[in-house]
Amino acid sequence: MKIIFLEDTARDIQWFRYYYTSVFPEGSEKARTQLKAIQLTLAANPYAGHPSDTRRDIRELSVPRTPFTLIYRVMPTQIEILRLWDTRQGADY
Repeated sequence: MKIIFLEDTARDIQWFRYYYTSVFPEGSEKARTQLKAIQLTLAANPYAGHPSDTRRDIRELSVPRTPFTLIYRVMPTQIEILRLWDTRQGADY
């Protein structure tokens, strides 16, 4: 299934890049690899993540070995990524 990153994820992606280039550069390559791998998993298994505690139509899938989680919803023809959430910010995305 096709994965679409919605406009609201732009800041999240910028933060992800900044974090792994400026704050934790030694983890950059692994983090990018994990993010790509989790997208492949999600495309093949749209319901791989668990339902959100806040909304039933939203799902969450952790990016392994990072503090980031994909917040998404499954639509009939695509998966919409709503946030690439840094979980250290709390649960209110």
